[in-house]
Amino acid sequence: MKNENKMKNEKRIMNISFLGSILFMLAEGIMAYVTHSHSLLMDCIFDVTDLIMIGPFLLLVPLLYKPVTEKRPYGFSQVESLFIVIKYSVLLVVTIQLIWDNVLILFHGGREVDAGMIAVFELVVWAGCVFIYILLHHFSKRYESLTIKAEIYIWKLDIISSLGVSAAFFIQMGLQKTQWYHLASYIDPLVAIIMACLLLIEPVKMILLNLKNLVLFAPSAEIMTQIRQVAEKYMDKVYYDIEFLDVIQTGRKTWVEIYITSHNDMMNTRILHQLRNEIRAELREKFDQVYVELIPLSLIHI
Repeated sequence: MKNENKMKNEKRIMNISFLGSILFMLAEGIMAYVTHSHSLLMDCIFDVTDLIMIGPFLLLVPLLYKPVTEKRPYGFSQVESLFIVIKYSVLLVVTIQLIWDNVLILFHGGREVDAGMIAVFELVVWAGCVFIYILLHHFSKRYESLTIKAEIYIWKLDIISSLGVSAAFFIQMGLQKTQWYHLASYIDPLVAIIMACLLLIEPVKMILLNLKNLVLFAPSAEIMTQIRQVAEKYMDKVYYDIEFLDVIQTGRKTWVEIYITSHNDMMNTRILHQLRNEIRAELREKFDQVYVELIPLSLIHI
């Protein structure tokens, strides 16, 4: 897919997510106000956080497709990593604060809410989230960047959380008719805490991953192994040896420098260009925007 088509597809996905977030934010905000539910309030704040971050990113998308230059050898790809770090850091702070608030509510006797209204409302939200997720997943088959993956993951979390919240409040309705009715007031803050704890995992992972990208650390061992296996397959054909891999990932771009030696210290320039093109073509099936260079160590020593 050409960069122009990729950019259009990415903007389409982000716009769908943006509009969906606005719709659910308004609905959850109104329902949280009516029912005084902290579970719904947490969902609403989660959507507000996502919404605030999607807006600026829509303006950044064109920059991510600009070519590299001498002034910007890595282009604007690090902006994407920085954006993801900021987005998930804000989400992490908000989530931790919500956990603390609901722990305090638990210790003060819980909170009475309209369980039936919330249970039905969350079922409707779940159906809406499933629809948005399927739509985003369909368009992401054409092209999927780190940001698109993050956005789709958030909608997946919304599907799980809305279904879980609905089930929890149906349980609360059942408890109100039993001898354990006094436990019903603890359901809302308890559900909010469980949801928040589940939401902590992905932000921490994404912050650590993109901080590594920002400081230009090597990617994961799995990615390094994938790249090495592809490179070795082509090097073995011409009896060149890989001495060292230098791999950098910034946002959606991957830079691969392969330091090589020859059994007889002789290398053919035409063969080197052919190898580079073949390795790059295969790596592009696994990575979005990849740059490959073959560096003969014998030339460096000279």
